[in-house]
Amino acid sequence: MRLRLTALLALALLTPALHAETAIVLNSVDESVSFIDTRSYQETGRAPACKEPHHLMAMPDDSAVIVACAVSNELVFFDPHTGREQKRIKNISDPYQLGFSPDKTWFVANSLRLDRVDLYRASDFSLIARIPAEKTPSHMAFDKASQVVFITLQDSNEVLAIDLKTRQPAWKHPVGPTPAGIHMTPDDRYLLVGIMGADYVEVIDWRARRTIKRITTAKGAHNFLPRGDGRHVFVSNRTIKGSISLVDMQTLSLVESYDVPGGPDDMEIRADGKELWATARFARKVQVVNLEQKKISHSIRVGRSPHGVSFINHAPRQ
Repeated sequence: MRLRLTALLALALLTPALHAETAIVLNSVDESVSFIDTRSYQETGRAPACKEPHHLMAMPDDSAVIVACAVSNELVFFDPHTGREQKRIKNISDPYQLGFSPDKTWFVANSLRLDRVDLYRASDFSLIARIPAEKTPSHMAFDKASQVVFITLQDSNEVLAIDLKTRQPAWKHPVGPTPAGIHMTPDDRYLLVGIMGADYVEVIDWRARRTIKRITTAKGAHNFLPRGDGRHVFVSNRTIKGSISLVDMQTLSLVESYDVPGGPDDMEIRADGKELWATARFARKVQVVNLEQKKISHSIRVGRSPHGVSFINHAPRQ
């Protein structure tokens, strides 16, 4: 009886309090997720996730937040409102980074340590194809027609294009050192690639297969998040000093930057566009940037190596 009561008490401490607004943060080293009340900016609880989780993402309809578990080869689904675990899907091999094609046909998982890209049927997560992708496939982006998925290859300094109809590699394009995040512009014309081994975003005309420009942001240009206005995108510059840049995707130019120390990585933005949340990988924090004041308004302590943040009341993904 005592053991049962102790287990129930432990579960209660790990379960987040019910709030109308819950942010879910992935702590990669701690193999856990933190829950934050987005009104009080306080961590309300933590829950175990799985072995070596690296990224999280929301389902296209925001019905769940998915945590990718590279070593335990599974996906863990959390309720975006309450943070409670919904389900687990096993036999998803080495999922490092995740993505759904715009037409919701494909679920794509990059297997970073296995140099492979796996294509699953999005409706039931059944494996359809495995595609070699040397070396170290990292992030991904899609064209609007869901015909091509573009993968950054961190250790070969390339972008790989995979034809989703034939499920075969189509071409590769060389880019700068250690490419990480990749993002398609709203007009479906250009790919933006964060060059983490340098200080810029590389702009690729993917149909012509040529680099047309470099947009200087700051050292460690890493990942992207659209502002929601169909024109601007945030770029996290992942160094200890750290910053986040705002890029105009029409003029392909830098607009402004914000100081965000601690290794800013993944980001989320409020639906009203007033706050940008970023995980600080090296500081064990979530940094909240007030976009009107253009500075950090809150620093929220979480677990070790926070690597993803998501909440349901976010701006449109455009």
